[in-house]
Amino acid sequence: MITLSCETPGKFEFKESTLPKPKKGYALLKIKRIGICGTDYHAFEGTQPFFNYPRILGHEIAAEIAGLETEQEFRIGEKVTINPYFSCGQCIACRNAKPNCCEHISVFGVHEDGGMQEYISVPESALIHGQGLSFDELALVEPLAIGAHGIRLSELKTGEFVLILGAGPIGLGTASLAQIAGGEVIVADYNTNRLDFCRNQLDISHTINLSETDMYTSLKEITHGDMPTVIIDCTGNQEAINGALKFLAHGGKLILIGLQKKEINISHPEFHKREATLKSSRNALSDDFSHVINCISKGLIHPLDFISHRVAFESLPGNFEKLLNSQQSVIKAMVEFD
Repeated sequence: MITLSCETPGKFEFKESTLPKPKKGYALLKIKRIGICGTDYHAFEGTQPFFNYPRILGHEIAAEIAGLETEQEFRIGEKVTINPYFSCGQCIACRNAKPNCCEHISVFGVHEDGGMQEYISVPESALIHGQGLSFDELALVEPLAIGAHGIRLSELKTGEFVLILGAGPIGLGTASLAQIAGGEVIVADYNTNRLDFCRNQLDISHTINLSETDMYTSLKEITHGDMPTVIIDCTGNQEAINGALKFLAHGGKLILIGLQKKEINISHPEFHKREATLKSSRNALSDDFSHVINCISKGLIHPLDFISHRVAFESLPGNFEKLLNSQQSVIKAMVEFD
């Protein structure tokens, strides 16, 4: 089979490999779709934390089961996605039902080789039933689950103003799930195309174009002077994270989905006087995957609207850098293996 490895930042290389050997408790999957996410882009750029090279990227997966030890809960030929966060089951986080932040976590496509290959072998425990979803929809379950987990941590209430910083794929998914939770959603970004997407595709009425408008003034107007009680960073940008506190209402919560390599610098007096809550949101839980699949099945969220670009697996190296260019107006790029 063919694999695609990111050998060093900026360099992909196709390689020939043998099919994974059958292992007890593992399933063989034939890859059908891989969604490209910020982790993959950052790995290619050399800015992704917790990362070593060479690495086969890809953890937003839709696949068909090609081999199983026994056909009990799953069957050969079934459409599936996977939970790509492989936890130890023994550490304090796992014992406290938080395997998403396991001390020894291995994320598929980050800490170990991922899905940019024709076949993969994963633990059967990682499989998630397709439940009638298409391959395109299944490949978007994981990134949407990231947003679902952030919303869960925010404990967002109906009618509460929530500011989503960043209108990339994770931010857009988080905004959609915040709407489903009943929040009054505000999205801020510099990218006009993505803000148009928010209004036209997601029906989000409050958007702030940071290249044209002052954030503080806009938020004061939108929230009738109160400021948002929840801010969720989906940028992974140090300046955005460090500056977010001044836009937070007193008693509010700042949730960090975005990740960057450097230190967080927050004014203690500003943080303290708000009695603010700061939470990091890492990966997602099984319940987040189930919630997303349920929302898709009910038509509450339409993941196909997010797919703006498609590229064949064999053409990916020649097109990957183009996808990095914001002028390409990429929302979500999907790699096709058919």
